[in-house]
Formats: sequence, structure tokens, C-alpha cells
Amino acid sequence: MPQPYHGGCECGCVRYVVTGAPIVVYACHCTICQTQSGSAFGLAMRIHAGDFKLTAGKLQSFARQADSGQIFTNSFCPDCGTRIHHHASKAPDHLSLKPGTLDDTSWLKPTHHVFTQSAQPWVIFPKDAQIFDTVPPDRSWLSGKPR
Repeated sequence: MPQPYHGGCECGCVRYVVTGAPIVVYACHCTICQTQSGSAFGLAMRIHAGDFKLTAGKLQSFARQADSGQIFTNSFCPDCGTRIHHHASKAPDHLSLKPGTLDDTSWLKPTHHVFTQSAQPWVIFPKDAQIFDTVPPDRSWLSGKPR
């Protein structure tokens, strides 16, 4: 689907536009993403930070430290709590947008599945997706570089 991509929170107070193409769309099956999403996995659409612009509302955020030591800043609507994106300290030029907040989600298809060691046993992975037990040490797939 061609950009720009428009989206927002559940209550409509926060609206945004993404002006560039996604770097990668992936599903994370770690227990933190399961908790955050209230589902079996969390979807993320890695984008260049400069391609994200708020068009209405303000975001609130909180930070958490991963076991790796990396800091994740998680941004959400202060009115309804919808998570919009997170920012990893080791990737200052990128954001991981929660693509379920896009107005049109019909085109989304994760190409990678990470932390599948903690995936729910009923999840069936697509044959054409790249599957990883954790996060692969070569993180080039997260920056749009070929593996």
C-alpha cells in the first residue's frame, strides 16, 4: 500500500501520519508483547523516526529496561491508553509503530516472527516468514538491510 499511512488511537484524540515506507513488519511473541497487546503476540512496523508526525493530540510515554539493558520508550494516548509506538535506545533513528493503529490494516503481513520460543502453542507460522527463537544476533533485518 502506498504511503502516506494515517492512523490513531481508539478514542480518536491522537492522530498521526507516516510518510515513508515501512522497513519491516514483524510479530514478536515475547511475553512482554503478549502482555502489552493482550493477545498472543505484538505486531510492530519499523519505520524511520522522521517519517512519523503527530497530526492531533499528544502522546504520553513510559520507559522500561529490557534484560539486554536496552531502554524502550513506549508512547500511548493519555486518554484511552492505546499504544502507538515504541522507541529502542539502540535504534535512535527508528520507531516501532503499532500497526493495528493504522486506519487501513488490510495490507499488513509480518515477514518475521521473533521470540517464537515463547509463542502460544496454537500459533501457526506462515511458510514464507522468517522464524527466530529469540531475536537474531544479526539485526540487519530491523534496519532494512538485507541478511
